[in-house]
Amino acid sequence: MQVTLKLYASLADHLPAAARLTHRLPLDLPAGTTVAEVIAQQNLPPKLCHLVLVNGFYVAPAERVSHALQPDDELAIWPPIAGG
Repeated sequence: MQVTLKLYASLADHLPAAARLTHRLPLDLPAGTTVAEVIAQQNLPPKLCHLVLVNGFYVAPAERVSHALQPDDELAIWPPIAGG
């Protein structure tokens, strides 16, 4: 199944160079792949995956191991943001 991974801020460094321009990476995944599995497969530090959305809906940390992605889903991930 085809899914789009979007990584923002410092997490974009984990994308291939060509994908950094759009912050998007198309992924071909087996059916039933979970959010947590994508995070692991892409070597993303789990502690830096602070805000996780699937199709614009928040996925809490406890739900990431069981939330199975569907064809054409968009998985967007942001790190924690600090500022003042």
